Amino acid sequence: MRILLWHVHGSWTTAFVQGPHTYLVPVTPDRGPDGLGRARTYDWPDSVIEVPPERLRDTDVDLVVLQRPHEYALAERWLGRRLPPTVYLEHNAPHGCSPGVPDTRHPAADLPDVTLVHVTHFNRLMWDAGSTPTTVVEHGIIDPGPLWTGELERAAVVVNEPLRRGRTTGTDLLPRFADAAPLDVFGMGTHGIADRLGIPPDRCQDHELDQRDLHHAMAARRVYVHPVRWTSLGLSLLEAMHLGMPVVALATTEVTEAVPEGAGVVSNRIDVVTDAVRNFVANPVHARLTGEGARAAALARYGLPRFLDDWERLIKEVTR
Repeated sequence: MRILLWHVHGSWTTAFVQGPHTYLVPVTPDRGPDGLGRARTYDWPDSVIEVPPERLRDTDVDLVVLQRPHEYALAERWLGRRLPPTVYLEHNAPHGCSPGVPDTRHPAADLPDVTLVHVTHFNRLMWDAGSTPTTVVEHGIIDPGPLWTGELERAAVVVNEPLRRGRTTGTDLLPRFADAAPLDVFGMGTHGIADRLGIPPDRCQDHELDQRDLHHAMAARRVYVHPVRWTSLGLSLLEAMHLGMPVVALATTEVTEAVPEGAGVVSNRIDVVTDAVRNFVANPVHARLTGEGARAAALARYGLPRFLDDWERLIKEVTR
């Protein structure tokens, strides 16, 4: 089967293209947002093929995976024909001020002949999809292996653009966590974060690492901290659990589903989560045992085989 999708979310796409199909990703000369082509910082199989937009009219496509509102019209224009079976994959929770989250209409609401696929049950609950049929295919992670050593008495945080995204990513909470343990903040747009937040440099360092180096760097830290207030479900949280890291997270969106008892500490009380960070850093045996629980839970619910099997079932349903 030949599946057309745009390279939008590198981590998610890396898992998706491990399936048995041919994956067509548009590429433009400038490799802009609508034509990134193949990933450069992730390992993708040879079954992912770059296709210039002008060649799509003459290319057989069995399924279209949309991920952004404008892609429906873009796919029609580039294919030059009525769309084949189509799904709209929604990565995010609704994030609007008006009319408010519970009443936020999804861009795919009432679109004809489209199935809306959410990555979490929380997202499905919160978006108003109108008459569009919806389903959930939860995330799947390529297992990086049980790399955790916890040799560094520090906490890892992974977040992109924390200064720009502010309260959404819990950036304002980092000074509180830095009081509990020294932080290493990984991700794009983290440079200078300690200075911007008034955190002493010995309590917070920023790092922008290639994906290939990130997992080993995370795994050397004693505990993973997920301070995000409002997101779909951070893949970095699931990756940390796969690594065998104990996790400390806010009890928001899908986190309470993803982190069961024995895998870490989940709470909306700042004193509870900061105390948990202190305890994990001070007690490596407790950190190791909790991390083993986190890994077992992540493999059971967010393993790659389950993810690919779920997508295969859905693909068969929408293309039959």
